Amino acid sequence: MPTLNKIGTTFRGSHHTPAPSPALRRLRVALTVFFAVDGFLFAGWVVRIPAIKAQVGASAGQLGLALLGVSAGAIATMMITGRLCRRLGSERVTVLTGILLALSIALPPRTHSALALGLVLLLFGIAYGGLNVAMNSVAVDLIAALRRPVMSGFHAAYSLGGLLGAGLGGLLAPHLSPRTHLLLLTPIGLVAVVLAGRVLLAHPLRGPGSGTPGAPAADAPEDVRPAAGTGPASTADAESGPDAAPAGRPAPAGLLVALVGMIAGCSAYGEGALAEWGPLHIQQDLHGGPGIAAAGYAAVACAMMLGRLSGTALIERLGQTRALVLGGLTASAGMLLGALAPSIPLVVAGFALTGLGLANLFPTAIARAGELTGPGGVAAASTVGYGGMLLGPPSIGFLTDALGLPTALTTVSVLAAVAAAIAYVLRNGAPGGSRQVRRSAAPARK
Repeated sequence: MPTLNKIGTTFRGSHHTPAPSPALRRLRVALTVFFAVDGFLFAGWVVRIPAIKAQVGASAGQLGLALLGVSAGAIATMMITGRLCRRLGSERVTVLTGILLALSIALPPRTHSALALGLVLLLFGIAYGGLNVAMNSVAVDLIAALRRPVMSGFHAAYSLGGLLGAGLGGLLAPHLSPRTHLLLLTPIGLVAVVLAGRVLLAHPLRGPGSGTPGAPAADAPEDVRPAAGTGPASTADAESGPDAAPAGRPAPAGLLVALVGMIAGCSAYGEGALAEWGPLHIQQDLHGGPGIAAAGYAAVACAMMLGRLSGTALIERLGQTRALVLGGLTASAGMLLGALAPSIPLVVAGFALTGLGLANLFPTAIARAGELTGPGGVAAASTVGYGGMLLGPPSIGFLTDALGLPTALTTVSVLAAVAAAIAYVLRNGAPGGSRQVRRSAAPARK
C-alpha cells in the first residue's frame, strides 16, 4: 500500500523533474481559473447574506435553515459527482457545474420568502459541491502529469478569488442592490468558465469511464499524459526497492480514504468555526469594534492564502506526512493562543497562526484521497470535509452556551491536533502497514 508520503516519494525520487509541456501549463492556468471563480462567486453571495435576509424577512432561525440548503445540496451531490466524473470525465463535469454555479448565483436575491431562498440555495449548493469534487478530481490527474504536489496552489487561487469577491462585494454593497450585484457576477463567471473550460475539454487527462487515478484519456496528446514512471502503480514500485523495509499487510483503500477524509473534516471544522465565531470572539469577549473583528478574520484568510501559495514548496521539501503534522500542530497551538489570550493583538496573531497551519491540511488530504481511488476518493473525502464545516459552527454555538466561547473555540485546537495525529499514524500507509521508504535522492529541482 502506498504511504501517505507517496507524492513526496514520487517527486523527490529523481534528481530532475522535467519542465511541464505547454499543454500542461495551459491546463494548470485553466484549472486555477476554475478554483478562483469558485471562491469569487461564493464570496459574492456570502457578503450579501445580511441584505438578502432583510429582503425575505427571515428570522435568524429561518435564515439558518435556509442556509442549510447550501450545505445539504453540496454534501448530497458530492458522491453522485464522483460517479459522474468517472462516467463523463472530470473535465466535462467541471465545466457543466461551473456554468450552473454562475447561473445560480443570481437567484437568491430574487426570492421573497425563507422557503424559496432555501430551495434556491439547494440548487446553488448542488452546483458548488459538484464543482468542488470535479475540479479537485482534475487537479489530482494534473498533479500526476506534472509530477509536482501543486494542489495547495489551486486552493490558494480559491482563497484569492474569495478575497477578491468579498472585496468587490464590499465596494458595491453601498451602491447596488443584491439583485443587481449578483446578476453582474453571472456573466463574469460564465465568461471565465467558458474560456477556461475550452482548455480543459481540449486536453482531457483521463478518459471517461477510467477508474484509475492518473490514467490518461485514450486520445490525450502525448504532452498532457503523465510521464513514464509516474502515477500510483509506479509509485508503489518505487517503494519496493532495496531501501524499503518489508511490507506488512496493506490497509484497504476505503479505510485510508476515510482517515484522510477525517483530516479534511478536522481542517474544515476549524475554518468554519473561525469564519462564524472568530470575529464574535473579538467583539464579545475582548470588546473590539467591528473593524477589528473583521481584521481578525482577514488575518486568517490572508494567512491561509500565503500558506497555500507556499504549500507546493513545503510538501516537496518535507513530504506529505511532515507537512500535515506540522500544519496540524501549528494550527493547534495558534488556536489555543487565539482562544485564550487576553489581548486583541495576541488573539489576531493566534488566528493568523491557525490559518497558516490549516492552510494545506484540506487540499493535501483531498489530493491523497484522489490518489487512492480517483474521483470517488475525492468525493468521499470532500463529503467528510464539508461535513466538518457544516458541523463546526453549530457545535461551537452549543458549547458556547454551556462553557463560553473561548473554551468552545479550543475544540478547533483539539481537532487540529487530531488531524496531526492521524497524519502521523498514516505515515506507514496504515497501522501495521509498510514502513516509509528511506529517501537518499536529492530534492527535485524547480
